[in-house]
Amino acid sequence: MIKFLDLQKINAQYNIELKQAAADVIDSGWYLLGSKVKEFERNLAQFAGVKHAIGVANGFDALRLIFKAYIETGFMQEGDEVIVPANTYIASILAITENRLNPVLVEPDISTYNLDISQIERHITSKTRAIMVVHLYGQVCWSNELVEIANKYDLKIIEDNAQAIGAIWNNSYTGSLGDATGFSFYPGKNLGALGDSGAVTTNDEVLAQVIRSLANYGSTIKYQHDHQGLNSRLDEIQAAFLDIKLKYIHIENQRRREIAQFYSDNITHPDIILPVSPNETPIFKRTDHVYHSFVIRTPDRDKFQKYLSDKNVQTIIHYPIPPHKQQAYKKMNDSILPITEKIHNEVLSLPISPVMTDEEIEQVVEYTNSYSVKL
Repeated sequence: MIKFLDLQKINAQYNIELKQAAADVIDSGWYLLGSKVKEFERNLAQFAGVKHAIGVANGFDALRLIFKAYIETGFMQEGDEVIVPANTYIASILAITENRLNPVLVEPDISTYNLDISQIERHITSKTRAIMVVHLYGQVCWSNELVEIANKYDLKIIEDNAQAIGAIWNNSYTGSLGDATGFSFYPGKNLGALGDSGAVTTNDEVLAQVIRSLANYGSTIKYQHDHQGLNSRLDEIQAAFLDIKLKYIHIENQRRREIAQFYSDNITHPDIILPVSPNETPIFKRTDHVYHSFVIRTPDRDKFQKYLSDKNVQTIIHYPIPPHKQQAYKKMNDSILPITEKIHNEVLSLPISPVMTDEEIEQVVEYTNSYSVKL
């Protein structure tokens, strides 16, 4: 079986360090809001190139805390609008509606699958307060035009960086480009914990203070509560694990690029649409994509997925049902978003684990090129 992502094998690389870190935390007797969390926050902030990093319970909380903090500080209020790519994972949109804000779904670019920045301005209204960019599948979604639009309309730019830690745009890392950023360290992410966890990064000191308070029941001093907060804290063991794995993120990301390069150079099936490289720089030398997923498109995706499954190759659909077609958002079900729906009907993610062997990568290519079921 060629696994889509072999988490056991990934973490086995750091087995000794991880076990020592767990023992250190157990022996310390301090399990929440301690030195391991503070150390990871410092290292993450330094890595991203920002002033503040706040560890939280998961990536969803990271995003919803950002919006909650903007409401608490008065920049937003219930009923305001946030522009968001229509083809993102539902958590991006849940973070908006959780705060009684209104998501405005904008179509992606069919080539990159990221938010089509050229479509943003026509969706801006008097209620628009922010643009959420999602660095989907690991590729940076950013441009000078995006910044100009945000400045023109006094909008915040919020990064959903769940899939792109370590990606760079013009010498700056994702997580430092916008006004605030949500990270997910779900086990399957490029930087994955051994459980759930997340973080927020920002250069806004006031916002950072409010988010830190909100994540701890709205409190900065024990038993004194300045906000109606929630419980969303990164625990000491996960922080210790993440701090170890952060040291190796560039190595793992580079291996992902090498696999993506091999796929791009060698998959030649005429009905398989490969991810687009927007410039001529070889993939393995680029820094704007960390290939959280290697996403292809094909007209009859489900048959192709079954074919690979029969060959013992695991694949995943990111994502089979777009948010606007989910029962949770039934008021949006009649939205007309043809590009989004085409993407969701055709995409398939091939295995791209940093611990894949060359033989496994070659097998995926061979099976893909040999696919002969009529599409």
